[in-house]
Amino acid sequence: MHMSDHLPPLSAIRVFEAAARHLSFTRAAEELGMTQAAVSYQIKLLEERVGGPLFLRRPREVILTEAGQQLAPRLRDAFAILREAFSDLAEQSEGTLIINTMHTFAANWLAPRLGSFALAHPNIAVRLETTTRVVDFAREEVDVVVRAGQGHWPGLVATKLLDVRFTPMISPKLAAEVGGIHEPADVLKVPLLDPKDEWWIIWFKAHGLPLEALERQTGPTLHMQTLDAEAAIQGMGITLLMPDYFRRELAEGKLIMPFERLLKEESGYWLAYPESRRNVPKIRHFRDWILAEAAKEQPPRDER
Repeated sequence: MHMSDHLPPLSAIRVFEAAARHLSFTRAAEELGMTQAAVSYQIKLLEERVGGPLFLRRPREVILTEAGQQLAPRLRDAFAILREAFSDLAEQSEGTLIINTMHTFAANWLAPRLGSFALAHPNIAVRLETTTRVVDFAREEVDVVVRAGQGHWPGLVATKLLDVRFTPMISPKLAAEVGGIHEPADVLKVPLLDPKDEWWIIWFKAHGLPLEALERQTGPTLHMQTLDAEAAIQGMGITLLMPDYFRRELAEGKLIMPFERLLKEESGYWLAYPESRRNVPKIRHFRDWILAEAAKEQPPRDER
C-alpha cells in the first residue's frame, strides 16, 4: 500500500482549508468559484475519508469539530508552502516588499538607511507602513514587521536587530538655564517629558531616585520618541531617548546626553515574518541586509 493511498483528493482538501478559514461554506464557495452544493459534496467526501465529521453544521454557521481543528492549521501551513513554491518561481527576487513597523523606528532608523537596500536590490520596490498594532499575516498584505518586545510570537520567525538602550536627553539651552545637569537628581530641576513612561521608572530605580518624585510630574504624555525629542529640542523638558535614533540631533548639538550610562530595557527590536515565508527571496534579501545594518550599530558610549 502506497503512502499516497492515505491522501484524499487535493480538491477536497483545498475546499476544506477554505471553509475552515472562513467558517462558512458560502464564502468558501465564493472564493473558489464553486457552488455551495459542490463545497458540501467535497467536504462530505473528505469526512468519509477521515471517518468522522470535520464541521458541526448549525442553522447559520459551521464550526470545526476537534478533528477539524486539528487538521485546519496544518493544512493552512501546507497551502502556504505550496503558494510560496509557486510565487518563488514567479518572482524570484522581484516584487514589492511591504514592511510594517513603528513610527520612530521607521523615521529615525530605517528610512535613512533604505537607500542602500534599494541600490543593492533595484528589482525590489519597498513599501513602508507604520502601525503599532499586531499584524495578521494571513489576512493582510505585509511581508515583514519590525516590533519591540521579547521576540516570542507564535508562528513567526523573529530575529533581534537592536537592544533598547536609552538615556536622558535635553536641549543644551535648557540645561544651561538650570545650571547644567550633572548628576541624576538634577533631572528634577526641569519638567520630565512622558513621565508615565516605564523607562523613567527603570531610570529612577537604577539611579536611586525616589519614585514619588516621578508621580508628582505633570509633563505631557506623548508616547512617541520622535515627539518627545521634538519637545526636548524646543526646551520643554528632559526626555528619555535611544541614542541609536538621534545621532543626527546629538551631532548637530540640538540635544545633549548629560550622562554616559545607557540603560537597557528587557525588550529589543525584532524583525519578524511567518515561518512559512522564510525562504521567499525578497524577504531573505531584506533580512540579510537589515541584520548587516544592525550589526554596524555600536552604542555611542559603552553601557556601564
